[in-house]
Amino acid sequence: MPEGHTLHRLAGAIDTAFAGTTPEVSSPQGRFVDGAALLDGTGLERAWAHGKLLFVDFAQARTLYVHLGLIGKWFVLPVAPEHAELGPPVVGEVRLRVVDERHVADLRGPMACQVVDQEEVARLVARQGPDPLQPDDGTAADTAYARISRSGKTLAELLMDQTVVAGVGNIYRCEVLWRHRLHPLRPGRSLRRTSWQLVWDDLVRLMPWGVRTGTIITLDDVLEDTASAWERGERPEVPREFGVYRRTGMPCLRCGSTVRTKVVAGRNLFWCGGCQRRT
Repeated sequence: MPEGHTLHRLAGAIDTAFAGTTPEVSSPQGRFVDGAALLDGTGLERAWAHGKLLFVDFAQARTLYVHLGLIGKWFVLPVAPEHAELGPPVVGEVRLRVVDERHVADLRGPMACQVVDQEEVARLVARQGPDPLQPDDGTAADTAYARISRSGKTLAELLMDQTVVAGVGNIYRCEVLWRHRLHPLRPGRSLRRTSWQLVWDDLVRLMPWGVRTGTIITLDDVLEDTASAWERGERPEVPREFGVYRRTGMPCLRCGSTVRTKVVAGRNLFWCGGCQRRT
């Protein structure tokens, strides 16, 4: 399932392509015909995300709500000149198409695709935890910690719980716990407030780079090289390297101990058996 930075990045692409326009909206697959009819010919105002939820606001207080789930994909592409009038041909099972003479956005296989009102948008967002990629009024870390500190669930479970922190997925949970030497199987109620603040601040620092580059960055040297390149106006390919994620049986990059794995919350969890001891 895409992590939160992917949804924020996708929202930005939709916003750039269609905000302020009146695109055609259709359901080539036929499973979203009624919803598409409500949006077709309506001004698209903006796209935005909260955690793993994506919203596209249209005029008349209508909002398209999308949850990609495990297999959903939404690509925003330029329209070739020869297809500017009728749009490019449909390929595969397209649940929703948003298109104008310049761009096309085809949605396939989402878990949720609905037209909702503002009350439902508020309800959906209220069910989520704070999002490290959203502006913070200074209460987000406290809100998440209030839930963590009362729970006997493991840190690994809590970080995957979207009602605790929105947008964090398996890679970020493995890597941020490793970065702060926290054993993933310790209960949330054992975590100190100061330790959680360090984790939260790290997510706030790291996840925007996922939005910018499209790649999760969790190693400081990779982050420093990438930041320096962006300052120079360069956009290099970011290496897909991690501290513990998918490194089962390999040595920890920090201490050399063996990286371990276990299925937690339905996903393969990775951690270092040395520098992430329970104590």
